[in-house]
Amino acid sequence: MTGNMWIRQIHRWLSIAFTLAVIANIVALTMQVQATWIGLLAFVPLIPLLATGLYMFALPYLGRGRGARQEA
Repeated sequence: MTGNMWIRQIHRWLSIAFTLAVIANIVALTMQVQATWIGLLAFVPLIPLLATGLYMFALPYLGRGRGARQEA
């Protein structure tokens, strides 16, 4: 697998982890559980999810610059 495929796979799994953390937070709120760490649990996958998402967002723009340089 190439580097881009690894990033995409990591991004997919992080999105699943983030979704589960948000569901756990909602369940804890409905059960009136006062645990701050459950609310902060969603930030653990969210930060690398943001980094991988920004990387994949920038890929098409970075590719255009490389292609234009190669043609010139």
